[in-house]
Amino acid sequence: MAKQEKVYILGGYQTDFARNWSKEGKTIQALMHEAMDGAFTATDIDPADVESIHVGNFAGELYTMQGHLGAMSVNYSEKLRGVPTSRHEAACASGAISTLMARTEIEAGHYDLSMVVGVELMKSVDSKVGGDFLGTAAWYDKEAKGVQFPFPKLFGRLGTVYEELYGLKYDHLAEISAINYDNAKKNPVAQTREWYMNKQHALTRGNFNMEVGGIIHITDCSQVTDGAAVIFLASEKYAKAYAKAHDLKLKNIPYIMGWGHATAPILFDVKTEEAYAAKKKGEYILPHTRKAITDAYKRAGIKGPKDLDLVETHDCFTTSEYAAIEHFGLTAPGEAYKAIDSEDIKIGGKLPFNPSGGLIGAGHPVGATGTRQLLDVFKQLTGNAGDNQVEDAKVAATLNIGGSATTNVVHIVGVDKGK
Repeated sequence: MAKQEKVYILGGYQTDFARNWSKEGKTIQALMHEAMDGAFTATDIDPADVESIHVGNFAGELYTMQGHLGAMSVNYSEKLRGVPTSRHEAACASGAISTLMARTEIEAGHYDLSMVVGVELMKSVDSKVGGDFLGTAAWYDKEAKGVQFPFPKLFGRLGTVYEELYGLKYDHLAEISAINYDNAKKNPVAQTREWYMNKQHALTRGNFNMEVGGIIHITDCSQVTDGAAVIFLASEKYAKAYAKAHDLKLKNIPYIMGWGHATAPILFDVKTEEAYAAKKKGEYILPHTRKAITDAYKRAGIKGPKDLDLVETHDCFTTSEYAAIEHFGLTAPGEAYKAIDSEDIKIGGKLPFNPSGGLIGAGHPVGATGTRQLLDVFKQLTGNAGDNQVEDAKVAATLNIGGSATTNVVHIVGVDKGK
């Protein structure tokens, strides 16, 4: 693989994921603009410097009857009029895909500064209708039509695969949930920061923690969230000028070291066939997720999890984080439970997963999640993650997935400080 030019992350902003924008009487345009305003303020970037805008959004047409969201972004300021914009959709991986596209433009030398906006307003409909909308991230006619809450059932099937192949115990999923909720309590913009939750609650059954899909219960699920997150990507030329103007050292500004992008067959039945075939070979059961991760490792020039300081992963359900733990190579296939038992994934452990609280704790505004993950990584690598800070973090990874581990996007982000 060819050596990639450095593309820097200059920071950004995340809205408070606990807010309900529909109840506030505010539109998706207001949500986007608040995130953009916060990002320009936080970074002290002039909107006139922005040369392209990429918007990540999954289902604005369904939740808000609004498409063409790339064009909506330029309403923020007259300085943005004429800037090229686009909107990218890849289900829950829309934010990461938008980042890939912005990064590619900068690497190609087309632009020096791009803004990535991830946004989703989801609380405009009730949970049943929203669950049906989310079903369009699967093969709707074959996997979601007429099915109540299809995605918990699909990721419940992932748990069933693990049970059949490796003897998965629910206790380990409960621990994942408890860790993410606990991390979220220290995150000032996390959706569940004031919620009651612990492992005992996750182990409870009945009306307070109902089954929603096989092994999946309410405490295993990510949240229905309104939210937006913005990051700025810059060329080395722009980053150098930015660092000088803001009395920063370029080596302390995070940059994208590597990335991976792989798409699996959309039907979960086919993924199940691949999983059983992989088990027979002693390989990881989600081969396309694994490919996205190993491709990112190669592009970043790192060997594996020992070179990472933290991971922000796509825990739409506890089963997806369970899979991610081993697919990042922290354990052998089928042995993610070992990293959970040894507390490796906690802050202070060998490789903390989701210091932010992840999708389960921090929230999951679908189109914004991939962008939010990268913003949290930026905070970690610049020492600005507050009570969730991983000590001396220099290299981090994100995994953003769309559908039932269908679209898989990985970013490795690092800083050169100490070199």
